[in-house]
Amino acid sequence: MTRLTSRTGVLVSVAALALVGTIDLPTVSPKAVSDPQVTIMKIRMDVEGALVTATLDNIPASRDFVALLPLTLTLTDYAATEKISDLPRKLSTAGAHRGSSAKTGDIAYYAPWGNVAVFYRASGYANGLVKLGSLDAPAEVFSRPGPLRVTIERITNK
Repeated sequence: MTRLTSRTGVLVSVAALALVGTIDLPTVSPKAVSDPQVTIMKIRMDVEGALVTATLDNIPASRDFVALLPLTLTLTDYAATEKISDLPRKLSTAGAHRGSSAKTGDIAYYAPWGNVAVFYRASGYANGLVKLGSLDAPAEVFSRPGPLRVTIERITNK
């Protein structure tokens, strides 16, 4: 049995939907797949010689973050949970949720302070926290004590 998940997180059985009528599933046109607005945004972080990749969500805040790249930052520890750094300017939060919690490996933007964060431990809900994406693999490098120098760049398909 196939399950679909709606944007609100409700699981729906296709078989159950078949009992109450037909459903229309969205289709993806070839044009939509090649549209740069729909593509996956990948970034590479050079964290003091350790290379880390991440996938960003296709949301206005992530696209605005990518527009700042390449970027070299010094990440400092915050609350023994995340590494943070101020950004050169505030990011768009159009359409973003009012806040979110963070999982280990999440990359987020904290709108009230205008900084980017990489979480090396999970964190509870925070108003103004916008998830930008997540690391592609565990990266213990972010849990190193002290500040970390990081250069972030977009990975482009050539």
